[in-house]
Amino acid sequence: MALAESQINDIENVLRTALRNKFLKYKPEPAAMPFHTRLLGKDRLALYSFIHSLNTNFGTSVFEPVAVALAKSNFADAKAQMKAGDYISEGAFQVIQNIMTDLTAAQGSPDKASEIERIRATRRLGNFSRRKPPTTGEQQSGG
Repeated sequence: MALAESQINDIENVLRTALRNKFLKYKPEPAAMPFHTRLLGKDRLALYSFIHSLNTNFGTSVFEPVAVALAKSNFADAKAQMKAGDYISEGAFQVIQNIMTDLTAAQGSPDKASEIERIRATRRLGNFSRRKPPTTGEQQSGG
């Protein structure tokens, strides 16, 4: 998949902006890490701290805008910060639970296309109930 010139420009602009902002606004957090300082040295520890901060920054201000820039060429609507719906049919929920159970018990192999079709076939079966997706770090209980 070759990128269009406009996509390349959009991604370059996102990266430039994120890096410029990081360089302008970076303030190292004072941390008492005597073991790390002795092991790595003060300069390397400062570099590590900056790179760690940069990685965190990329997660919040680079990856999502780049994903939107890439998606715009393939989808009619591409937006950031979208929320997933929180209502699901009983049929679709049961199919998803069965897929997860089969995969967990090694009774089936992952097959994305087939799984999507199975879910789509039942997406309107039964009553709809509210199911909140798990938040980061939280696991959804089965049932």
